[in-house]
Amino acid sequence: MQRTAEAVSLGHPDKVADYISSYILDRMIEQDKNVRYAVEVMIKDNTIVLGGEITSTATLNNATEYVKCALAEICYDNRYADIWGKYAIEPDKIKVINIIGIQSPEISQGVDNNGWGDQGVFVGYACQGEGKINRELFLAKKLNKALYDKARSSHNLGIDIKTQITLNDDKIETAIVAIPMLHDEDLTDFVISVLGEKPANIIINGTGRYTYHGSIADCGITGRKLACDFYSTAAPIGGGSPWTKDASKADLTLNIYARILACENLADNDECFVYLSSCIGRSELPSGLIKTIKNGIVSYHDLWCNQKPSNLIKAYGLDKPIYTKLCLKGISGILPE
Repeated sequence: MQRTAEAVSLGHPDKVADYISSYILDRMIEQDKNVRYAVEVMIKDNTIVLGGEITSTATLNNATEYVKCALAEICYDNRYADIWGKYAIEPDKIKVINIIGIQSPEISQGVDNNGWGDQGVFVGYACQGEGKINRELFLAKKLNKALYDKARSSHNLGIDIKTQITLNDDKIETAIVAIPMLHDEDLTDFVISVLGEKPANIIINGTGRYTYHGSIADCGITGRKLACDFYSTAAPIGGGSPWTKDASKADLTLNIYARILACENLADNDECFVYLSSCIGRSELPSGLIKTIKNGIVSYHDLWCNQKPSNLIKAYGLDKPIYTKLCLKGISGILPE
């Protein structure tokens, strides 16, 4: 049976957008750990649009500086611009459009009483194997990270990278790589060494030529790479984007909680799914379910959960500036400590 998963690097424009929002949230939390934050980001060419709601004692006077610092951490800095010129974003030409407002007080009154900041449904997943994720996703992520690390110090390879792995009966049937190149470079041996076996098919830059990249070739928007950040096709995606929210928002905290519960309840089962739901302004979750699969046999167990947001925020340190770190990991990379 064929199974396929995709991964994208931090240099992909959608992930750039996720990272910028997470970076700004970290800077807000450094000033005010009780910040209420929901900010979407769009990046096209050298223009970044910030839109959403923030309620905080912190200020966002340094929005342009924050955006440039986030881009530099990704590796879109002046050195990179000197190498790639018109083919990639140029930090010195950055323009930030800020259309952020204030969160509705009707939401705040429920959050201030230790209720969730939104309603929604959430799914956590874990399975046997490295990282407790499906092998095709693990390998796609592993290859992507290796290529991204290589590209960060290269004068030829770009950092807007996509990888895709197809398994057939657990053997690597096809490995696909899209990576910007100024000049042709054979990465076949590198791909094989990272994967630890030779795929039946290796495809590098299927169009044949890939130079324009990042926000110059594409428009990046927060929350468009959730399948890569979550579990690919192994499990449904619950909630919205976790990378644009503070911890009072269930999209972040309950997605993390569901993943951790799935890992903790995996035991000797082949797979474990955790399904949760939330109600805005309330702490008790309307529903919770654990589904495990072992040797093809499916078992269900009800889960009652009255974990107040403040308890989970404290338990996972979500009132600290750790959001860029979480964005780097992805939900499927979060494991119990």
